[in-house]
Amino acid sequence: MTDTPKPKKNLPKIILGTIVLVGAFYGYTKYRHATTHEETDNAQIETYFVPILPRVAGFVKAVNVHDYEQVKQGTVLVEIDSEEAKLALSEMEVDLEQARIDVTSAKANLLSLQKAITAQQAQVKTADYLKSKAERDLNRNSELEKAKAITHQQYIDSKDQAELANIKYYGAIDEITSTKSKLAIQESAVKRAENLVKNKEVKIAQQKLKLGYYQVLAPVSGKIGKKAIEPGQFIQVSQPLMTIVDNNTFWVVANFKETQVQHLRAGMEADLTIDAFPKEKIKGKVVSISESTGAKTSLLPPDNASGNFVKVTQRIPVKIEITDLAKYKAMLRAGMSLEVSIPLN
Repeated sequence: MTDTPKPKKNLPKIILGTIVLVGAFYGYTKYRHATTHEETDNAQIETYFVPILPRVAGFVKAVNVHDYEQVKQGTVLVEIDSEEAKLALSEMEVDLEQARIDVTSAKANLLSLQKAITAQQAQVKTADYLKSKAERDLNRNSELEKAKAITHQQYIDSKDQAELANIKYYGAIDEITSTKSKLAIQESAVKRAENLVKNKEVKIAQQKLKLGYYQVLAPVSGKIGKKAIEPGQFIQVSQPLMTIVDNNTFWVVANFKETQVQHLRAGMEADLTIDAFPKEKIKGKVVSISESTGAKTSLLPPDNASGNFVKVTQRIPVKIEITDLAKYKAMLRAGMSLEVSIPLN
């Protein structure tokens, strides 16, 4: 009779012991990792979404991009029919020319009025001289008439001449006063015509600026999302046409439980594992921690004062920048899920 070797009898015990040791090591490793790291799988890749909104209304003439197409800043995305705006600009330019003609006419009238005042001033001086001469002649003839050196009729004639000279003098004064009163009115007319020209120039500048809005340009470089516009459609001001996803800047927003953030600080390192690329071990750094929970900043924040209160552990967003972003930028997409682990050492 042959005895069974003892190693075979001890094999199950060895296997069981090995399993226990491996399990204990694995459990210890997990426990140690859990006590020295804060982790969450409630995290997403984020970036900027730039809405494309028209600044003028009109019919769409052309759409120059397609869904998910890469575009550069300044690319013409949409062309809006601008024929009516161009005609309006032409009409404004004609009005401006007429306004400039009105300024020239008003200045010519002002110059004519100023020359008329100069001529009337000369007439006043002449009338004043004739008035003084007539008064001197009257005084002399009055003395001569008393001395019987001239006839009474000659005295009467000199008196009439003095009165006529007086009337002409004050008539000339009234005429120049009237003309001077028109001078202020004409100066105001010139100023008003000049201001009208400036107003029309501003309106033309505004119209030219508005004409530029009929081409909707890409404000940033990135990829087009799904567009909601086709040629022939009539669009309104600020109507959403499409969105540009900025694929030059990405970051992570990890939503940690409120019980996890007590040890988190800005500047801490983070290990990032993207679900789509689990083999890529990406590093990151905590940039900031939100001052409020995600629920509090939602569209309809909960109000614990109404209804039955059920305590729910809240989530607090933590922003994490991606280290060496240029290396991983090609694989990143906004909205991707990932796991975040932050060492607490």
